[in-house]
Amino acid sequence: MTPLSLIILYMKKVFLQLHIAVLLAGFTAILGKLIMLNESLLVWWRLLIALSVLALWMWHKKEPVKISVKDFFKIAGVGAVVVFHWVAFYGSIKYANVSVALVCFSATGFFTALLEPLILRKKINYTEVFLGLLVIAGIYIIFDFYPAFKTGIIYGIVAAVGSALFPIFNKELLKQFAPRILTLYEFIGGIIVLSMIMPLYVSVTKPGYYIPTKTDFLWLLILSILCTVVMFHLQLLALKKISAFTVNLTYNLEPVYGLLMAFIFFNENKLFHSQFYIGLSLIILSIVLHSFLILKERKKLSAL
Repeated sequence: MTPLSLIILYMKKVFLQLHIAVLLAGFTAILGKLIMLNESLLVWWRLLIALSVLALWMWHKKEPVKISVKDFFKIAGVGAVVVFHWVAFYGSIKYANVSVALVCFSATGFFTALLEPLILRKKINYTEVFLGLLVIAGIYIIFDFYPAFKTGIIYGIVAAVGSALFPIFNKELLKQFAPRILTLYEFIGGIIVLSMIMPLYVSVTKPGYYIPTKTDFLWLLILSILCTVVMFHLQLLALKKISAFTVNLTYNLEPVYGLLMAFIFFNENKLFHSQFYIGLSLIILSIVLHSFLILKERKKLSAL
């Protein structure tokens, strides 16, 4: 096998890991609908279970986990961004529905195209901005016709900003730390930050109950282990080899996977009319164009 063939095979593995992570991420929206807890409590329990499972796994494998105090605060700050994103994402589901949350999440690519150059001091890629604007146009077409989802839409856009920031910061941290170490301390930082702000948040949102029911707990286990620990690890492995924008734009498939599941499980397709599908078509067009550009660039590099 030639070196080029090995590289292509390896990249196929990386993209397969990323797409499995995206599929699992899409399923989190379905679980967010099934779990009846308030969004902040849902995220808190998700973090607690996921953190416990990951810590036990690393202890069993005797993986070294020691880091400096300075590094802890750096990683914990990214964990706060994760919490910011998750609470907003599940808030969007609670105040609107799965479809609204997932389509708003598509704006992640647009915010990444704007924020990544600013944070990492890179040159703006106007092709990426254009593809992101296609997604924004799709969201605008959809929700211009559904004003009843206003609160859910605001939560969804906030979630997209958090989702854009997360891989940008993680891309730099992955140069220093192994994926599981990052995930562990991000979860620790996230649960600390959420525990600090949750009393104020629940006093405003007034949840119906605080302890998960048996059904909630079952869904939380699936959400925390399969769709958090496993999904995070796969995403971080992919992020080590490909750009934050590519990860985020690939994550635009999350609405596609999630919407299909929402249509199957909750019949949400009956809530929308033709404008929804016009907007969704623009979002899918953005994904297809980006995939085509990546393939074109790879062929150009192979020819060198």
